Amino acid sequence: MSFEPLPDGWRVWNEEPSGRVILTFRPDVFDGSALPSACLPTIYLTNGSRRSRPGAGQYATDEWHVVLFLEPEIEAVAETHETRPAAVDAAVAVAERFAAGDVDYRDAYQVPREAYFERLDELVGDD
Repeated sequence: MSFEPLPDGWRVWNEEPSGRVILTFRPDVFDGSALPSACLPTIYLTNGSRRSRPGAGQYATDEWHVVLFLEPEIEAVAETHETRPAAVDAAVAVAERFAAGDVDYRDAYQVPREAYFERLDELVGDD
């Protein structure tokens, strides 16, 4: 199963033997100086439980989840798929949508962060 080619800016950060994968967007600029490292856009592909109780994610389920996080508690996209190959395709599609500027990351926040959004706008889309 391959994540190549990924859209510009996206990288495979970690791929576990269990099938879980973490993709990151532009880790070169989310370094704490240009943009906060806590805001690194990250796509998780996992078959771990999505329950909110501590440690729940370590338990495998029959479903695969693709979640785009903008920060540890800020989800912009969350999808569930029946198979890992379908989830891999979905993760790449989410990365493509994000890189193209087709994910409304402003909508995921309850408290606007305009300066951050403006900087993120410079990194995504066709501008």
